[in-house]
Amino acid sequence: MEYNFSTIEQIARKKWKDGNVYKVSNSSAKPKYYVLDMFPYPSGAGLHVGHPLGYIFSDIYARYKRMQGYNVLHPMGFDAFGLPAEQYAIQTGQHPAITTEQNINTYKKQFEKIGFSFDWDRQVSTCDPSYYKWTQWIFLQLYDSWYNKEIGKSDRIDNLENIFNIHGNTTVNAACDEKVRSFSGEEWKAFSTLEKQNILMDYRLAYQKDSLVNWCPALGTVLANDEIVNGVSERGGYPVEKKKMSQWFLRITAYAERLLQGLDTLEWTESMKDMQRNWIGKSIGAMVSFPLKEHEEKIDVFTTRVDTIFGVTFLVIAPEHELVKKITTAEYIDAVDEYIRVCASKSDIERQSEKIVSGQFTGAYVLHPFTKQEVPVYIADYVLAGYGTGAVMAVPSGDQRDYLFAKKYNLSIIPILDTQKSENEADATKEGKYINSDFINGLNYKEATKLLIQKLEETKLGYGKINYRMRDAGYSRQRYWGEPFPIYYDTEGLIHTIDKENLPVTLPAVDSYKPTGTGESPLANSKEWVERMGPGTRMETDTMPGYAGSSWYFLRYMDPQNEDFFVSREAQGYWQNVDLYVGGAEHAVGHLLYSRFWHKFLKDNGWVNTEEPFKKMVNQGMIQGVSAFVYRYNPMHSETITPDNKDYEASFKNMYKIPPEIYISSESLQLIENKEEAEVNRFTVFLKEVFKSVGQVCVDEFEFNVSKILFSKSHVDINYVNNKLLEVGSYSDYLKKITDRPCVFFRSRDTNFYVEREIEKMSKSKFNVVNPDQIIEQYGADCFRMYEMFLGPIDTAKPWDTNGISGVASFLRKFWRLFYDDLGNAKPAGEEVTNEELKILHKTIKKVSEDLERFGFNTCVSSFMIAVNDLSKLKAISKSTLTDLIKLIAPFGPHTAEVLWNNMGNPTSVVDAEFPLYDEKYLVESVFNYPVQINGKLRANMDIPLDMPQEEIQKLVLSDEKVVKFTEGKTPKKFIVVTGRIINVVV
Repeated sequence: MEYNFSTIEQIARKKWKDGNVYKVSNSSAKPKYYVLDMFPYPSGAGLHVGHPLGYIFSDIYARYKRMQGYNVLHPMGFDAFGLPAEQYAIQTGQHPAITTEQNINTYKKQFEKIGFSFDWDRQVSTCDPSYYKWTQWIFLQLYDSWYNKEIGKSDRIDNLENIFNIHGNTTVNAACDEKVRSFSGEEWKAFSTLEKQNILMDYRLAYQKDSLVNWCPALGTVLANDEIVNGVSERGGYPVEKKKMSQWFLRITAYAERLLQGLDTLEWTESMKDMQRNWIGKSIGAMVSFPLKEHEEKIDVFTTRVDTIFGVTFLVIAPEHELVKKITTAEYIDAVDEYIRVCASKSDIERQSEKIVSGQFTGAYVLHPFTKQEVPVYIADYVLAGYGTGAVMAVPSGDQRDYLFAKKYNLSIIPILDTQKSENEADATKEGKYINSDFINGLNYKEATKLLIQKLEETKLGYGKINYRMRDAGYSRQRYWGEPFPIYYDTEGLIHTIDKENLPVTLPAVDSYKPTGTGESPLANSKEWVERMGPGTRMETDTMPGYAGSSWYFLRYMDPQNEDFFVSREAQGYWQNVDLYVGGAEHAVGHLLYSRFWHKFLKDNGWVNTEEPFKKMVNQGMIQGVSAFVYRYNPMHSETITPDNKDYEASFKNMYKIPPEIYISSESLQLIENKEEAEVNRFTVFLKEVFKSVGQVCVDEFEFNVSKILFSKSHVDINYVNNKLLEVGSYSDYLKKITDRPCVFFRSRDTNFYVEREIEKMSKSKFNVVNPDQIIEQYGADCFRMYEMFLGPIDTAKPWDTNGISGVASFLRKFWRLFYDDLGNAKPAGEEVTNEELKILHKTIKKVSEDLERFGFNTCVSSFMIAVNDLSKLKAISKSTLTDLIKLIAPFGPHTAEVLWNNMGNPTSVVDAEFPLYDEKYLVESVFNYPVQINGKLRANMDIPLDMPQEEIQKLVLSDEKVVKFTEGKTPKKFIVVTGRIINVVV
């Protein structure tokens, strides 16, 4: 039998499918182990070679744990709601469900080719109504809950209503809106139904409020902060603006402290934990109220440096702050409006990263809480309405941005510590004694802080407070392809929930998937669906965000066919939570944080029995693409000199009928940029010939100012590139299909056309995608699996380079030849197990086992290569050693291992074989290669048994011809043997 990987893969896959070997049971006497990958969004492009890295890693580990005797859950599904499918539907009119299903089938075929051990009976898809029924149900539970700080967990909303009925909210200790008003039990009873609804909305874990959101007109939806990159949408690069809209939110801030504390219990990298800690952003400080001079309201400020309060010389509030319009005086209305308009065009990230400070005086003043002095109020873009209270007390002597602001607008700078050095810049020190600070003069930081908070609380102008940077999670999207809300509004505008028996609320058929432009989703255009609960009623037309379905999918895998509940107590009680979770670090403050929040909420209600969803987390690095770039000459933006000095652009417009696409080899471009005269002249002649062939005027009159020639850099599909050489003929044929413009290529002097190569993220938009199907077709699935692992440690980024894959392919053929000769005939196994093969085998088992536990899969592949090289030198290998080798390599090369396992007469699958264990006795070295020094110089190396007596060692060494040469037959003065290290001879 020859090593034909295509045949081998077909045989193995048929065996696995016929035997249903990857079927997993929820009841087993074996210990459980749950290995999970972050499920993919099924894009139309399918997988590229970068995607399977984490999947291969987790599959190897899942197979290894199964062979160790665990009942392993290793499922796969699809995060199927999302903007790409909807954008495609807008362009083509095809329903997103159709394209999504097609894409899922493509992914599954690719997964099966690679040989993943997924139990497809457990597949989930977030766009499946039988799945999102439970996403909707969990949302309703969040809506019907509040966070009771007294018991440290969520509680049912009807319990809160009972408290309100008796005591009002004066005794309630809840996570709620800070501006909720106080009321008694009697007042509560007197409130209208709408008033009660609005008050309860301030307490619910899922609630609705008007909020400034990141609105993307082009996509027609609200975007989360992590969906915006450099001020534009991550998908499509469209402009984003601020807009006030009614939105649904999840009160994740109620769980901030538990989310922080829980990190200490997790086996995640510290960098991953720090990302979540920083996002949650716990800070301890004080809330301070600054009464407005001519208004009843106060401006509340949270500060972590209340000790600097006597250095406050101005207040800054966000341009979107609710008091801006009210407090702005007539003199400054136009200027304030203009500043707000400018700020609205910037993203939060742009505003906070702006290096040049700017602001606008409102004409209003607040009173300092202690000195009662007037403090001017400004608006500035660096203060965000969504963070803290949307207001900052500015202390120029202690904060650099405040210092620059004060200098720009000629505001006072008051030093407040005797150690402060703030003549030319702010000094944020906490050291020294306070000065210019009224009753805290002479105190240190701790003393001053304690006294200030005490005074604030006595005067009811502030209090000590713990604050969190994290904001509540936006939960509304104005798009079609997402989970509908199980919410409707009656004719009075009151909110009602859909009963569990009527879930799921499915998506309606619509004529158009385009955004309405009004802020409503396309669902609003389906009148029949909108009024499904009766004439005059209105369904909520927003849909849920992408993270809704992914916040609990790991639980559904445990019990995917359950129609009565999202997961049974028995299934969840058995699988508990995920033992190993594999995915990208980019999800640290999105999916991972939301999932932890949802899981803690479900735990509060007794629906799961674990506090955290993911015990151990591994972040796979990125496989990067090696992009190829060509340079195009741009005549319309390059300077050309004409005899009559006419405008060069106008001249060029008359120069040709159809502007040509002129490509230049990167090697030539470098010479031209270095003003290499011969190359400049060659290019000038080339350009004139090109323009003469398409022009309307005589180009001989034109001179080209080479120093002003401009080239644009653009990606070229790597399928037209061989190493650094562009296949000009094939690429020209491709260009003819996509452009009517003539395309010409200025080659290097050796007639080749060189491209520039650069390592980037692998992406369809960068034309550097490598399809795994092509690699598998050429080298086989096992080779592909092992090569991805061989590229480097799992958690580091590495470029895709097929130059090394042939080495892995050679290794697999060499491994096969341990069993079959070059003609495909089975080799006879050794009759006896030799110590030499046992030593090689057990050394490899030990190394691979240890590397598997520490996730060093790249070095596992190296160990296999070394072992096969060493075993190939032996005359024969015993059947038991070959059997253990098959089991050892099975997690990495399952197809090859399966066929070899079957061919050795094993009736069951290698998937269920027992992973081999090493025996220490075979690892003990019996012979050592001693360095032999004579008079301090190394003269020989000799293999000598470690248990040989010193007298015999001396006879053996002194009779060696190399030693005799340097001792000249003399009797040594000293003969020293350091066992297992060195031999010293002194003559």
